Amino acid sequence: MSSGVREPDDMDLGTDTDTDVDGAADGDHDDHDDPRVGDFELGEVPSASSIRRFTARAARSRAGASVGSLLTDVYTAVTSVVISVLIVLGVVQQLGEALPPAPPVHAPGGLSLPALVAVLLLAGVGALLSTAGRLGPVGAEGPQAAWWLPLPVDRRGLLRPAAARGPLVAALAGGAVVVVLDAGLLASGGGALVRSGLLGALVAAVVVLLAAVAQSRGVPRRRTAVVGDLVLVAAPVVALVLVLTRRTPASLPAPSWVAVAGAAVVAGLLAALVDARLGALPGRTLREGGSAATQAVGAVVSLDSRELGRALTGGAAASSHRRVSRLRTARGPATALVTADLVVLRRSLRHVVQLVVAAGLPVLATVVPQLASTVGVLVAVLVGGWMAASASAEGARWAEMAPVVDRLLPLEARTVRRLRMVVPGIAVLLWTVVALGAVGVWAGAPVDWVLLGLAAVPVWAAAAVRAAYRPAPSWDKPLVATPAGALPTGVLQVVARGPDLIAFCLLPLWIAIGLHTVTTVMVTAQVALSAIAVTIASSVHDKGWLERMMEEQDERKKAGA
Repeated sequence: MSSGVREPDDMDLGTDTDTDVDGAADGDHDDHDDPRVGDFELGEVPSASSIRRFTARAARSRAGASVGSLLTDVYTAVTSVVISVLIVLGVVQQLGEALPPAPPVHAPGGLSLPALVAVLLLAGVGALLSTAGRLGPVGAEGPQAAWWLPLPVDRRGLLRPAAARGPLVAALAGGAVVVVLDAGLLASGGGALVRSGLLGALVAAVVVLLAAVAQSRGVPRRRTAVVGDLVLVAAPVVALVLVLTRRTPASLPAPSWVAVAGAAVVAGLLAALVDARLGALPGRTLREGGSAATQAVGAVVSLDSRELGRALTGGAAASSHRRVSRLRTARGPATALVTADLVVLRRSLRHVVQLVVAAGLPVLATVVPQLASTVGVLVAVLVGGWMAASASAEGARWAEMAPVVDRLLPLEARTVRRLRMVVPGIAVLLWTVVALGAVGVWAGAPVDWVLLGLAAVPVWAAAAVRAAYRPAPSWDKPLVATPAGALPTGVLQVVARGPDLIAFCLLPLWIAIGLHTVTTVMVTAQVALSAIAVTIASSVHDKGWLERMMEEQDERKKAGA
């Protein structure tokens, strides 16, 4: 019975084999190898640029979007970025005009505004280097790593767009930041502002290119990130040294075209070096960098700060630890949960650095004469406190994604969330002693301010845990078109979970900063509001109380009908 598939003919196989064997035995075999592999001829290997063009053309053909829609999206994104930069520049310029003039002789322990700008730029360089080390900076996304890297073509041509993307984005961001700081706080303009912006863009590109050179040399991404973290920590240390030595500069030197040209030459040389070594990048490093960058971009587009933090932390996490902790503080379920959060915080250098920087913000605001005002101190305390609380709640954020420990321990869900507030509370407690101690020196009566800060510690911890356990946005709701893409209508309510406690339950602290005084009524009210904040953050409901009440009323109406 015929199966429809032709089997090899024994006679044909025997004839071919005998011919080959006899020819080889008689010495009649041709010395030249057959230029064929099986029944296929080897053609010319395509170039890397042609492969990239083919992939892009295939993606466009399947995207279903026209050139007009693409240009519209690009126009909307560029316009949004320009408008955002102009708005920020206008706000900073108004702030600079509203700041009091610098005193002719700085007070003991004071810090000038130009010195503060230099410290901020140094911190920005450290943050940029740390971010570049955690995200690659050169990487290949999942589809690219799966289809491009195994191809027998020059890898340099495949990776050039990815290698150029990081320095270009860093240059745009660095130039914008320098222009905003220079024009807003230092009141620069004209040619000096143009030179500052160009120099800032080139320095930012150089920082990312240095991280790419380190990656091509086989330096682990974790080591590059650690160097950036150390530079970031050096910023408040430099500020402290300037305050103690009283050698704060009265102005910053204006950049010259020679400095701009020198930075451009350095950037060009580094770019050429990176391009020459793209082929030496191992596939594993490219896959890891592309995966971390893709995760970070997705988190930014979806406005998920938790996923962004996981991308930055996991991008440079150590695969193994040399020192083994005995976990002596774990004596039961409750202490085991707190110990796990402490270990997570201790092993995350990025969050430890964030705690140090957060403690330095209120201190800097109180020692800079132009910023030592109600608004400046209020903003510094708000930003610094949220940074400290958020940095110490990494364990709660990981538990929200993978609640392994939460479900293994015999603890109630409310109890678990209260225990998650212990580590943020300890971190914010240390931050309070430094930050509100400096605010107390600025406003008088440091002991009273520290007592008010201690009463507010539970609010910071509750807000951090509430933000860590917030639900994901509901994408089944109507979407709103934004420059960052389509977002659900209730995304702002989700993002506000956590900061809402800081806005309402820390009213006594904000009033005290506005009035420059602390009273017994403020401390008592703060204790009551702290208890309310802990109760709210301990709730396991994804929806708010008002929303649940409205849903119950709707269900009752439906049942009655």
